[in-house]
Amino acid sequence: MTAGLSYFFWFLAIVAFVFEVIALIDVLQVPEGAFPAADKQTKKLWLILLVVANVVGLGGAVGFLPLLSFLPIAAFIVAAIYLADVKPAVKPYKNKKGGGNSSSGPYGPW
Repeated sequence: MTAGLSYFFWFLAIVAFVFEVIALIDVLQVPEGAFPAADKQTKKLWLILLVVANVVGLGGAVGFLPLLSFLPIAAFIVAAIYLADVKPAVKPYKNKKGGGNSSSGPYGPW
């Protein structure tokens, strides 16, 4: 593989790792009850998958794993599924504060 192509795939591995970190940070901010409410797998499962994806992605980004091996690609796919499917589904439940009612206006209750 030429040096230019090697740098290109290394850059892709770093970008994939950034996406994996973003997915992990997001899953930590979502309440646990949001996942069953959105008919998705549990937060615990997504947390485990994304932590493993981050470890594998870091290994790919720093060169511990070959750039075109199966594991970094699978780690990116896990993060992509979370960001594309699960995150939009649980977004309505994220950072939801209790105590609001339907008669609240933009500046507080009516």
